[in-house]
Amino acid sequence: MDMHHLVRMANQIGEFFQVMPDHAEALEGIANHIRKFWAPRMRLQLGQHLAEHAGEGLLPIVKEALAVHASVLPH
Repeated sequence: MDMHHLVRMANQIGEFFQVMPDHAEALEGIANHIRKFWAPRMRLQLGQHLAEHAGEGLLPIVKEALAVHASVLPH
């Protein structure tokens, strides 16, 4: 899948959850959504993008959610 598309989708998820008053709950919501609804191949690509390009283009809250909930991304 195109990385720009994955980044855009991840950021849309981040935008949805970042308005939550509880920051920890927002991070968990982002991670859970990606875990439940993204195919393993998509999560692998996102993890590679984080490792190789420092998650360029991702919202800070998305990067934080993936760092805090690292088990979301396959190794």
